[in-house]
Amino acid sequence: MIQLNYKNCLDEKVGEHGLTLKEIEGYKEKFVEIHKNLVEKIKNPSLMLGWAKLPYENFQVKEILKMTSEVKNKFDTLLVLGIGGSALGNIALQTALKDKFWNNLSKQQRKGYLKLYVFDNVDPDTAKSLLKEIDLKKTLINVISKAGDTAETLATFFIFYNELVKKVGQKKAKKHIIITTGTKTGFLRELVNKGYSKYDFVISENVGGRFSVLSPVGLVSASLTGINIRKLLLGAKIIADKYKVLETNVKPDDMLENEAFIFALINYLLYQKGKHICVMMPYSDRLYGFADWFRQLWAESLGKEKDNNGKTVNVGPTPIKALGVTDQHSQIQLYREGPYDKIIVFLSVEKFSCEIKIPKFKEEHYLCGHTLNELFKSEEKATIASLTQAKRPNLTITFPKIDEEHIGQFIYMLELTTAYAGELFNIDAFNQPGVVLGKNYTYALLGRKGYEKYLEELRLFLE
Repeated sequence: MIQLNYKNCLDEKVGEHGLTLKEIEGYKEKFVEIHKNLVEKIKNPSLMLGWAKLPYENFQVKEILKMTSEVKNKFDTLLVLGIGGSALGNIALQTALKDKFWNNLSKQQRKGYLKLYVFDNVDPDTAKSLLKEIDLKKTLINVISKAGDTAETLATFFIFYNELVKKVGQKKAKKHIIITTGTKTGFLRELVNKGYSKYDFVISENVGGRFSVLSPVGLVSASLTGINIRKLLLGAKIIADKYKVLETNVKPDDMLENEAFIFALINYLLYQKGKHICVMMPYSDRLYGFADWFRQLWAESLGKEKDNNGKTVNVGPTPIKALGVTDQHSQIQLYREGPYDKIIVFLSVEKFSCEIKIPKFKEEHYLCGHTLNELFKSEEKATIASLTQAKRPNLTITFPKIDEEHIGQFIYMLELTTAYAGELFNIDAFNQPGVVLGKNYTYALLGRKGYEKYLEELRLFLE
């Protein structure tokens, strides 16, 4: 299983900038209360905690696998249109579990599985380039929006659908479309009902976007590129079972075995000590996409103006991504000698998929005879030691190897960690009211009916 090592967050390692074991263990009783409260919320289908049951109740897996077997040799490319939680998880899964240059492989090398492009913005230059890059005649388009009305997603869908119809005609276009959306309302659900897509998948109403990677939002694209989605869910279930997410019979001493809670608690306690920035730094190119995914999960869940009592608190740790070894040459100077306002989360891999030896060179050099693996791991250890020596708190999540099962464990652990952190901060980790006003202003600028009242308010801030 993945492991959490937090010794470098303790005072014995980083002095006054760390925590005492007494501080951590002082939350044992609070852990029992928080865990029980969370379990009760999970049981309530009207709350936004449906993600917690996905490893047990993912009823669409069979449909996803059936679709995959039907289309994988008929199409060459999958284009995902989504934004935020409808894209970041897809990218993270693909970069972690498939070849870095997957899209450059031949169809034979891909064993019939599809290339993947994720368009998660509305930049016109990128749209133009993507239209040139892909052959729409051989492309499946998966448009993803839980609400079914996400402006950015619909805009890009209209553009690519229009070009698709030009290439294959109105009748055949349907065979190229997958719609992944909510169950009842929204423009995309209307399109499903009108027969615009051959395949459609449901996003449960109580699964929020940033928690949706283990739902059809992430599983459809994963399956179509050859990722074993059953093993992903198995990994998540292992963590859910270990931490008893559906059970209330936990004891105070269980806290120290619950690494998801410990991760949340350490971040919460260090936040109280002025560590308001959380840097996730994978020592693996393959895990870098998950640093992006984590940024949304952490920022959108924990950055809140008001707590659960309605009190203004303006709380929330700021997540930052970095990449080892690359960012040792761009960010570590700040992290080691700048403000004492950060906690560093290292993602470490014990066993890579290959070993590459550094060959002998004409001139003698100390690197020759070693491997890239040794160099990579040495730089990781050196960075951890350097930060610890400078009294900078850091912890490490270790993967025995990168595969579907361990990635599933990691996803679920961090989702659970986020839920625990919300309870510790006493905020709602499952809403995002700060995003709504910006959307309403956008609708007003584009002339959407019902949003005229925002235009006058907009003028005050745009003058």
